[in-house]
Amino acid sequence: MTIRNTRTGGQILIDQLVAQGVDRVTCVPGESYLAALDALHDSPIDVVICRAEGGAAMMAEAYGKLTGRPGICFVTRGPGATNASHGVHIAMQDSTPMILFVGQVDTGMREREAFQELDYKAVFGTMAKWAVEIDRPDRIPELVARAFRIAMQGRPGPVVIALPENMLTETAAVADAMRIEPAVSWPAPADIEQVSAMLASAKAPLVILGGSRWSDEATKSIARFAERFDLPVATSFRRASLIDADHSHYAGDLGIGPSPRLKARIDNADVILLIGGRMSEMPSSSYTLFDIPTPKQKLIHVHPGSEELGRIYQPELAIQATPAAFAAAVETLKPAGPVAWKGEAAKAHADYLAWTDKARELPGTFQYGQVMTWLRDRLPKDAIVCNGAGNYAGWIHRHHRFHSFASQLAPTSGSMGYGVPAAVLAKRQFPDRVVVAFAGDGCFLMNGQEFATAVQYDAPLVVIVVDNSQYGTIRMHQERDYPGRVVGTQLKNPDFAMYAKAFGGHGERVERTEEFAPAFERALASGKPSILHCIIDPRAISVGKDFAPAVKA
Repeated sequence: MTIRNTRTGGQILIDQLVAQGVDRVTCVPGESYLAALDALHDSPIDVVICRAEGGAAMMAEAYGKLTGRPGICFVTRGPGATNASHGVHIAMQDSTPMILFVGQVDTGMREREAFQELDYKAVFGTMAKWAVEIDRPDRIPELVARAFRIAMQGRPGPVVIALPENMLTETAAVADAMRIEPAVSWPAPADIEQVSAMLASAKAPLVILGGSRWSDEATKSIARFAERFDLPVATSFRRASLIDADHSHYAGDLGIGPSPRLKARIDNADVILLIGGRMSEMPSSSYTLFDIPTPKQKLIHVHPGSEELGRIYQPELAIQATPAAFAAAVETLKPAGPVAWKGEAAKAHADYLAWTDKARELPGTFQYGQVMTWLRDRLPKDAIVCNGAGNYAGWIHRHHRFHSFASQLAPTSGSMGYGVPAAVLAKRQFPDRVVVAFAGDGCFLMNGQEFATAVQYDAPLVVIVVDNSQYGTIRMHQERDYPGRVVGTQLKNPDFAMYAKAFGGHGERVERTEEFAPAFERALASGKPSILHCIIDPRAISVGKDFAPAVKA
């Protein structure tokens, strides 16, 4: 390994990112890491300048979802780091590889509560897979390589690295680290034999796909496996793009308000093959879908992280393997003879189509469900659909059908404000694909300033703001538990179409269903980042039922 000439810590750091194949980073600049910023000036890395650290971190998390390699984000110390914590939390709960670099005070000033000083190990220690502070520039290659490995290996997640300001300007002569590829855990041949035996004795098996460390080929391989065994396949919360929705064996997704028939199918199953997912609170319907600690169904749990196997549910068969490795291992597996459940996958898919096909009538002139079904048919199959959190997302989960791998960008952590920054990164990464972001009015304004980033980089995404002038999810729970006692949930909103125009984008207001389709086509044709400000009746607060507020919003 050749030792490079003496370099500053900032230059060594950026050289390590280049060595790891990083092509893009997000940031909000700060004086605490000026030496690293300077080194980016002459590097081949694309620097996406963001308007707030929360949006920058969410963009980096979206990069991790799209590529499987860590998304890289730089923020300054103190408030910059705490603002970015939103993205770190999403990356942890969503099992997404990500590295957050944070400026830090000079090492000689530590423990004095210097300007914007924080103990990053303490602040992020329970939120990230690893938090570390680099004191010496000659250790940068070692610790950055370790960070990439930790972020990608086992169950992926975020790493936080603090960069003392003086360390970045100090010099060292040190070799660059080699490119890191994560270790892949493979199922043992005996595991695959046991999977085969458990399926052979099953009467009503079902597959659930979730988590990360998938690939496009792995999803196709599992689809072929399902075809050979005639297995119904469901997806976990906000992991719907792990199988083509048109596939004849797709049974639907598990999340908030899942199909009753899918829930019944899982309840009646005798073998569950869970690949990649954790079946945490949202996909498990608040931990009611399976008995804890031992499900009544025989559970085969495939997960790359040993710590997740048996953490909540005790499996009949635990397989520590990445989804991609497991998919490759079962590529040639075939049933020994006719299966006892033949035809059940087709029934499950028919149930899914019936559940998602038609939208119910809503109060008001804007029929959000009809808009979703129109978009379902209009969008290209490789379109990337992004959203944050709120009741408005229920219509996406219910009616949109994902067809391409990694075409759904949404936080399983339920973090608001995610859709717009995720869409900006997706359009930057895949400029030739249609990218649509959905946001409620409350959700949009949490990171809506990143629309300016889309304009700056000529990223013509389309943002659909669904405006009911309230924090709808909380208002729904409020009316259910404390009817008539409305507090903290009503909103007075700006004109979001004018907001788009003020930033230099395209904006239109949509009040009636029939106005949406032509407005959407104009948005695409504009070649600009666009916002469609859609006004929805406050009673249309849930995809499942109307909401009759005791107090008018």
